[in-house]
Amino acid sequence: MYKKRSILFLILYVVATLQLFSQNPLVTHMYTADPTARVFNGKLYVFPSTDIVCEEGKGENGFCMPSYNVFSSEDLTNWTDHGKIIDQTDVPWGKKDGFGMWAPDCVEKDGTYYYYYPAPPLDKSGFRRVGVATAKKPEGPYVLEKNYIKGVNGIDPNVLNDDDGKSYIYFGGGKKLYVAELNSDMKSIKGKAKEIEGLPDGYKEGPFMFKKDGLYYFTFPHDKSGSEEIAYATGTNPMGPFEYQGKIMERWKDGIWTNHHSILEYKKQWYIFYHHHDISNNQHLRSMRADSLFFGKKGQILKTKATLRGIGITSAKEHIQIDRFSKSKNVKVSKLKDDKVVGWQLDYIQNGSFVTYNAVDFRKKYNKVIYRVSSGSDGGNIKLYVDGKLISTTKVENTGNWNTWKTVETPINKKIKGIKNIKLVFEGDSSDYLLNIDWLKFE
Repeated sequence: MYKKRSILFLILYVVATLQLFSQNPLVTHMYTADPTARVFNGKLYVFPSTDIVCEEGKGENGFCMPSYNVFSSEDLTNWTDHGKIIDQTDVPWGKKDGFGMWAPDCVEKDGTYYYYYPAPPLDKSGFRRVGVATAKKPEGPYVLEKNYIKGVNGIDPNVLNDDDGKSYIYFGGGKKLYVAELNSDMKSIKGKAKEIEGLPDGYKEGPFMFKKDGLYYFTFPHDKSGSEEIAYATGTNPMGPFEYQGKIMERWKDGIWTNHHSILEYKKQWYIFYHHHDISNNQHLRSMRADSLFFGKKGQILKTKATLRGIGITSAKEHIQIDRFSKSKNVKVSKLKDDKVVGWQLDYIQNGSFVTYNAVDFRKKYNKVIYRVSSGSDGGNIKLYVDGKLISTTKVENTGNWNTWKTVETPINKKIKGIKNIKLVFEGDSSDYLLNIDWLKFE
């Protein structure tokens, strides 16, 4: 029994550790969706919902979402899981087994953090009502209000603290989205919620409002033909009307219907956070992701392509998960078959294939590069380029089969300093595939 527990602990430790150095998805030790990103005290926090496997008869439309965790990062590469902050059983006015804790938000005002979340109400007054919890730190502990916000009947709450000190809450799902001004207590609304005008027809949810250069950007997932694209509209008033501008991110074409996002600026770069079903290949078990976002000269949001590389700067001394590449040619990505943790490998590599991986931080002198590789053929060479300069060539031979992994290393005789882009070019005489790579690192 002790041995079994030790093995289980080791597996859980490895799984929890793996998420610390992920690119996209950002974390892999649990399923996270609907990520709302915020900057508090110079640190970036992400407040997602949580997906779990549904038991028969539980949840809504195949989704089971019982609780909320919060994550933080200062470098957008290393993520800290601060643990669960609210569970469905904590909600005074909510069903204890509703599994309907959908997309949340969190904002700060006058030193208090206000966490907004939807839940199915016990009084059956709506599909979802929106509650508030407060804390003195972003990671909690949170104190939940005894009742939901009157007049807010819907899902996916989002709050904007405007420059003039006023605050607004956006919510809704279906054909209509709504907005209401919050009172100074941040727990009640002024008057009645108003339908947002100027939006296209079709299913809409997940509103997220931000302000840039005096213009209000109202962004939302929009389903016109079977899956959601991220779209946006702009206006000069936080309560609308808005003028539809188009798509930010295309709809998924691989079986996942939902997408849900947030947008913010951190350290002079804009980002979009969203979700996909990278790990599970099940649209009900999603994982949060992020990519850089850019604006045109006239303030328009440029279309964003979902990437594996994601965001953040990777330390050269850590395992660089090369399957999260920036660009590639003639390679594929598959899940590892030899590990008991979530992981991926770069495979189907042939002569002339290459990958690039941007933003690697070389803070000190490194003497060698190490690869974890496998090969069931004659192998081949890995040529390493840093900012376009050839640094090393590493020979990979047959390791026994495609799932037998070994580490190979090569000395580095050139000095590398600063944040650099790396490129791996693969060469070999065989007409067969050359090798697989799990990771590389520098020592």
